[in-house]
Amino acid sequence: MEIYVSNKSGVPLHRQIYESLRRKIMSGELKGGDALPTVRGLARDLKISMITTARAYRDLERDGYIVTAVGRGSFVAEMSDELKKEERLREAEELLVAAAEKAALSGLNEEEFVRLARGAYPGGEK
Repeated sequence: MEIYVSNKSGVPLHRQIYESLRRKIMSGELKGGDALPTVRGLARDLKISMITTARAYRDLERDGYIVTAVGRGSFVAEMSDELKKEERLREAEELLVAAAEKAALSGLNEEEFVRLARGAYPGGEK
């Protein structure tokens, strides 16, 4: 499994690991029950601290993306289609909020923003 981290990105390493694995889970690249690398193994492969890797795994488990069984390892959690849909909606909402804030800072009013959003939506009005 390929995970890339960069000390130059400005994003904490544990967060980069978290987001990389979360994206792989949400895209279906990693499926429920798939085994993840051990904390030690991933830390070694990425040449980072085990503490950093363990924090990413702990956060993924807290948020329901993975489960950890002592002595067995960490595995992708089984996620229902409804839970995946809810997560995608949450992500879309976060992006919309950020876009709306930028639009407002740029001087767009609500009507102009909605028109812009409709044009950006696949199959939406251009």
